[in-house]
Amino acid sequence: MAGPWYLARLAPFDLETTGKDPEEARIVEAYIGMVGGGLPQFDPPPILVDPGVEVPDEVAEIHGYTTEFLREHGGPAAECVDAIATRVADAVNEKVPLVGQNIRYDLTVLDRDCRRHGLPSLAERIDGTLDGLIIDTYVISKHVDRWRPRVSEKQGAHVLKTTAQVFGVKWNDDDAHGARYDALIAARVAWWMGRHAFAPVHQRPRLSGRRDERHLFDHLAVDLHELFAAQKRWAAEQAASYEEYLRSPKAGEKRDPDAVVSGDWPLIPAPTGALT
Repeated sequence: MAGPWYLARLAPFDLETTGKDPEEARIVEAYIGMVGGGLPQFDPPPILVDPGVEVPDEVAEIHGYTTEFLREHGGPAAECVDAIATRVADAVNEKVPLVGQNIRYDLTVLDRDCRRHGLPSLAERIDGTLDGLIIDTYVISKHVDRWRPRVSEKQGAHVLKTTAQVFGVKWNDDDAHGARYDALIAARVAWWMGRHAFAPVHQRPRLSGRRDERHLFDHLAVDLHELFAAQKRWAAEQAASYEEYLRSPKAGEKRDPDAVVSGDWPLIPAPTGALT
């Protein structure tokens, strides 16, 4: 390994969409830039998209993009999705790791929107694979701080705001939930995760406080190919654990005896059948 991965060039990536389900969600805003590595920041404007469908009010309240606003200010969906996929592929082809919070969701939504518009997929655009080129702060956060409690009923234990606050990254509610802001915050979180990982154990923070698991940062102090393989394993384990929870009485009103949670990472394979 030439040096710690957190000091290398990174490509912050995030999407704002029309919903939580990656099979149905459409992109409304995307950001991908480049930071670090001793080079100037590449900070292009986010791409604003008219998804061609209604944006639910409850979703618009989160990211601020209403159907009417996007129809007026967003670009055509197919054209914008193609541009987004091109930017992501360019970063990957330059061997710059994509970094984001729950990046599996973003890559899956991008894949489905490419398919929906008859565009080449990300896999078709890149030279090789994503191996060694993904840093998912959500998956890593759940691994190194697995016992972290929820902050409140509305703020989860591993959402970006909580993870940023835990790792000492300044958070501003007024700026949050835009693609650029969230992507850059995730990159800063990743930087701190890496810094802690490559520091001596006694210099690492105690996180949840429930038990001292600072040694888990050792699993991050590896090269990016090893980290990729580890994240793939952790994502599968986390999904299996959540599926077990949803099937159990502990889930309360959320209980679903037939719940299935995909453990695929960093992208959920497309189901058979056409997208509309």
